[in-house]
Amino acid sequence: MPMSLAQLTVATASVLLQSAVMFLMLRRNLRSAYPLFYSFLSVNTIAVILGVAVYHFAIAQYFFVYWTMSAVLMLLGFSVLYEVFVNLLKPYSALIDLGKMLFVWAALFLLFAGFLTALVTSGPQANKLKVAIDLCDRCVHLMTCGSMLLLILFEKRLNFSWRNSGMCIALGLGMSSAFDLMVSYGQSRFPALDAELALFNGVIFLGVLAFWALRLMGTNLVPATSANSPSRLILQRWNEALIGYRYGDLALAPSHIESFLPGVEQTVDRVLARKMVQ
Repeated sequence: MPMSLAQLTVATASVLLQSAVMFLMLRRNLRSAYPLFYSFLSVNTIAVILGVAVYHFAIAQYFFVYWTMSAVLMLLGFSVLYEVFVNLLKPYSALIDLGKMLFVWAALFLLFAGFLTALVTSGPQANKLKVAIDLCDRCVHLMTCGSMLLLILFEKRLNFSWRNSGMCIALGLGMSSAFDLMVSYGQSRFPALDAELALFNGVIFLGVLAFWALRLMGTNLVPATSANSPSRLILQRWNEALIGYRYGDLALAPSHIESFLPGVEQTVDRVLARKMVQ
């Protein structure tokens, strides 16, 4: 079945808007601050163009192209989460090192969960890969939604502003992930509306791209960091406690023989003790 005019229109608008966002990032010198997000937009643009071309001229290969690009975009989306996290927590190196370790373990968990899912799924090899990628993709979307929720809850406490570039990227990704999860649920419950729901999801993503473009054209584009927060002493205590625990660059060293959970307990005790003294 050929693509409808509405689907082609959404795909074309997506390519144009993503190109506009990338142009604005270059113009505002934001590519160096968010290279992974720039790569995410670039790969997504290529995926849309390639998907439309393959659908029209090599429909037999569309399944493999679609799920391959989905896997690549899932990995990039996960990387963008870490990139935003690093930009928000500058200059607390120990907290960033802790976050890096947590992100690495989360990535390993996703790969392990995807492998087990593919292993227990019946059917041809292509179906196994599809189910595994879909599971990992939904997990990344859930993590993105969780990150957005945390930023919303701590936005005032840490003096984050939605007008800043990092918060702008996080909010857009969170909204897109939330709607994508809702659409995926709707498609599983109402298979007859699969095309309509996919089109709706594309329109939502256009709205997210328009939001990014409008925000990047604003004047307040300095990346949001917790260093300017009136509550930065909280993060400083955590950072100093982690450094005191030698958690910085030595966190993943072979000589680090203490287990992780006791270390976390010690860190929490130190933070609470300092807070009581102050």
